[in-house]
Amino acid sequence: MGIKIEKIVYTTLLLFLCAAAVAQPYKRLMSADFQGEPNGPAGDIAFTNCAITYTYKAHREGDYYKLDFSILLMMDHYRSWIDRNQVNTPERMAEILKHEQGHYNLAYLEQQELLRTVSHTVFRGNYHAVADAIFDRIDAKYKQLNIDYDADTQNSTNRVQQQSWNAYFDRALGPILADRYYKNGELAEER
Repeated sequence: MGIKIEKIVYTTLLLFLCAAAVAQPYKRLMSADFQGEPNGPAGDIAFTNCAITYTYKAHREGDYYKLDFSILLMMDHYRSWIDRNQVNTPERMAEILKHEQGHYNLAYLEQQELLRTVSHTVFRGNYHAVADAIFDRIDAKYKQLNIDYDADTQNSTNRVQQQSWNAYFDRALGPILADRYYKNGELAEER
């Protein structure tokens, strides 16, 4: 799974009274989301390519700056892939999708943590450096979580560890998706 932070920073003076953050809704992955050609190491079955980009606009208010952030999570369907030659049953496809959903979940949790953190940060004259440090710190945390996720689950083949991570996602996403029914690592249609 690949997650990268693309830093796109645009700074302009605005005269808004309050800062806002833009985010898109949570997504449940489907096999159609994986349109790329398999190109990973031998034996790899799938890859989820997500990127988080951020922009902000700043304006001065007294001795601090208000920053209006847009933090977007995007899944690149053409760089995400499943080697369908290694998938021989619908049950195996469901296992692979559940595992790849975990990578997307981590990207989504990263985006949400970034949004929470910047909304609670007071920015001074060094707001460029502070914003970059926040993004770098949180991105490093989630890169390590992705590494741990694949190592613990052995890329979904360790079902006990996969269930443990699914429970973690249930707990972590529960407050975020409180208006949706989320159980065992998946959005459910009904309560």
